[in-house]
Formats: sequence, C-alpha cells, structure tokens
Amino acid sequence: PDTLEPRPDTETLLDATLPFAKSTAERLGQCRILDLGTGTGAIALALLSAIPAATATGVDISPGALATATRNAADLGLGGRFKALHSNWFEKVSGRYHLITANPPYIPSRDIGNLQDEVRDFDPRQALDGGVDGLIPYRIIAGEAEGFLEAQGKVAVEIGHTQQSEVTAIFAAAGYRLSEARRDLGGNDRVLVFER
Repeated sequence: PDTLEPRPDTETLLDATLPFAKSTAERLGQCRILDLGTGTGAIALALLSAIPAATATGVDISPGALATATRNAADLGLGGRFKALHSNWFEKVSGRYHLITANPPYIPSRDIGNLQDEVRDFDPRQALDGGVDGLIPYRIIAGEAEGFLEAQGKVAVEIGHTQQSEVTAIFAAAGYRLSEARRDLGGNDRVLVFER
C-alpha cells in the first residue's frame, strides 16, 4: 500500500541503463547506483540482480516504501548490496554515484482525478503527484544531481509520454546533454538519459 505498483513501462528505464551500468562495473570493478523515489526498489534491485559488482542506495520519503524495498532486497538475496535511505530527494544523500535513476511522480496535480481507477484508488498520491505541472521532481533532480554524480556519470528518468521536450529543457538549463531517449512498449516517449 505504500508504493507505486511497478509497471512494464519502467522496464524501458532498465533497458536504457543496464548497458552503461554493466560497462561501468566491468571497467571500474564497481557501479554505484542512486535510485530516487525507490518505492518497491524494483529499478535498483533489477540492476543489482543483473550486475554482481553493483551497489545501490534507494531513496524514498515514505518509510513504508523503504520497508518494502528492504524486504524485497532481502527476499532476492540482494540485501548486502542495497541500502535504504529515508530522504526527501537528495536531502540526506552523501557520496557520488555512477548512475542516478528515478521514476518520479510526474502527473500534474489537476489530472490525478482522471487516472484509471486502479491507479487513482490504490497507488499512493505522493508517488503520482508531480505538482502543478507535473515537472517539480525533474527540476529538483536536474538542479541537485551534479553534486552526487561521478565524472562521466548518467542520470536516467522515466517521464510522462507528453513531457520529453519540457524535461529535456529542464536538464539542458542545468548543464546536461540528452544522450538517449527511449519509447516504451506502447511506442510512447518514456525514458530520458542525460550526461554532463
């Protein structure tokens, strides 16, 4: 009840980040991943399961989500490489990471009531509501990620299917270059990967 239900769209984020995370681990013997708004831990744990040399910190503002992610990590035998951190975005984060991932809340507040019943009635509102224009989390991530990103690191975010140009502009204004854009299985714009 404390987390967004992971959906197939998010597999696009894994497809976009796995080659980079794998090559980083092969090159450096490690890959440190920061997963913002980790929820169930699905993104971080999928990457850890595919890359034995990787470690991940899953950040969430919801203690219930962190408990779920920690339990999932333990159930998957990944507890030793996954750390749950209670933080409002980067507030309590320390260190630098090779890869920062996020499937942040990106629905504009006014649109929450129009969502499908199974989303609106069962997913936590704070996991859906991206503020007035749905872009507040992207502004925070673009504005603060640099302080936590290794040189040649990447930031990968899931987006709403109409948000590619706005999110790209937000990151560009913060000094990032779009290195990849991917569509989901339904052909909708879904994932953007940025580097400095």
